[in-house]
Amino acid sequence: MTVAGLAASFGSGAMTNSLDEIEFADVILAIGTNTTENHPIAGSKVKRAVRQLGAKLIVIDPRDIALTRYAELWLRPKPGTNVAVINGIMNGIVSEGLHNREYIEKRTEGFAALEEVLKKYTPEHVERISGVPADDIRKAARLYASGKKSSILYCMGVTQHSTGTDGVKSVANLSMLCGFVGIESGGVNPLRGQSNVQGACDMGALPATFPSYQQVANDEMRARFEKAWGVSLSGKPGLTVVEIMNAAHEGRIKGVYVMGENLMLSDPDLHHVEESLKKLELLVVQDLFLSDTAKLAHVVLPAANFAEKDGTFTNTERRVQRVRKAVEPPGEAKPDWLIVSELSARMGYGMKYGSPREIMDEIARVTPSYAGINYRRIERRGLQWPCLNAEHPGTKFLHRDRFTRGLGLFAAIEYKPSAELPDGDYPFYLTTGRVLYHYHTGTMTRLSRGPMERYPESLVEINPEDAWNLKLEDGEFVMVTSRRGSVKAKAWVTNRSPKGTVFMNFHFPEAAANLLTNPALDPIGKIPEYKVCAVKVEKAAADILERTEAPAKVQAAK
Repeated sequence: MTVAGLAASFGSGAMTNSLDEIEFADVILAIGTNTTENHPIAGSKVKRAVRQLGAKLIVIDPRDIALTRYAELWLRPKPGTNVAVINGIMNGIVSEGLHNREYIEKRTEGFAALEEVLKKYTPEHVERISGVPADDIRKAARLYASGKKSSILYCMGVTQHSTGTDGVKSVANLSMLCGFVGIESGGVNPLRGQSNVQGACDMGALPATFPSYQQVANDEMRARFEKAWGVSLSGKPGLTVVEIMNAAHEGRIKGVYVMGENLMLSDPDLHHVEESLKKLELLVVQDLFLSDTAKLAHVVLPAANFAEKDGTFTNTERRVQRVRKAVEPPGEAKPDWLIVSELSARMGYGMKYGSPREIMDEIARVTPSYAGINYRRIERRGLQWPCLNAEHPGTKFLHRDRFTRGLGLFAAIEYKPSAELPDGDYPFYLTTGRVLYHYHTGTMTRLSRGPMERYPESLVEINPEDAWNLKLEDGEFVMVTSRRGSVKAKAWVTNRSPKGTVFMNFHFPEAAANLLTNPALDPIGKIPEYKVCAVKVEKAAADILERTEAPAKVQAAK
């Protein structure tokens, strides 16, 4: 598999290794992942690896996340400079002769081009770009390369940039440079943010692929599905979410069908999203609750939740697991598969499935990586794809002996700045993410008493030095403004965010961070740049300022 192929695979969330392997790594490099808050199970394995088994942890993150307490080394780069930092670490590894020459010679190609690019990324040069001290970059290089089994964990702090694909390729470069792809407890491991996103991508819920990442533009692959489904299929890749909104805004798309997605809180530049959705002739939303997006819909289709249906989920480590119906769906709610099947039949194409088991059997027939998976085999414990036939045990970690393409291909990546940087008018970086107590757009957690008691409202993390300069006190309301909009929320004065950077979560519609974010796209992955945009921060006007006690969660964190 090429690095580009790795990037595509990782972009869809495919960990090369397994969750249990994290505990047994010698060195763990966590970049762009607030693991303990966004992936608590994986976070517990990292903590156990450090506390009980002596693993060394390197954290690369602008914010003072909980993992820094366990880190041997914490690099705190400016937002958007991941590629430069990784290049600097690789420069240190190569210049000190710590790279795995035998692995590079036997299992990879393209190293000479990468080596040439790395020459300019000396630790001193990278310090000027990223703010990370040169000595710390050298320490990270030595520490990562010193492990016999070094694992990289990353998440949307790497991908949600206009250079997100470059970031993924860079971490793949680093892992291959030291020979850590294709070994137990090594590899490159993106952590999936939702329960079945991996399964959705595996099944072709991407604009350019059929199930198992078979390209729609490939005539041979497309012919297989035309034969299996008895239809003629387009070879033209579709649009991504932001591209769909742009097309709707321009009138090129007239109808949108949304399943389990709350575009009105999760997408960047929400003013533009709302305008685009309101221009549609038909908006259909299929969801559990009347989300902010569903409120704009012409038709709402009530869906069943995980405990109200049978089926499978595929988790972040590629494990396909059974989901069993425990209770009946309320009211008119139905399982997603049944809603889609009935709608398809009414539109002229009969999907004659009697149960999810029959759908799983079809998946095995048309999806090579799932070919050996059926309900009988995953009755008690799931299987990890690739699982190529009924006797195959599943795959604990990928690329053991060879890459899919034969040799792993290094990519020579240059650092490129983010699409929008702070300036005189908008002097702060804004970066966004989640908090432990809420899940994505909060359509479920904001309806739950416990999470709302712990974290009842959106907060703007701001460094104490910045707060002093702005004459702000903890708990005061601030206005955060970008070129796209303004949001009012309470300030949380904390060292978690570095000077010059503010952080907001996006769970609360009354302070929707994505009114501010930049819809600039990565040219390959088409992911918006949620993690970097320029904003200004001001104390809210006196007539809207309501001084209250900071939430219990903030008080506890102090």
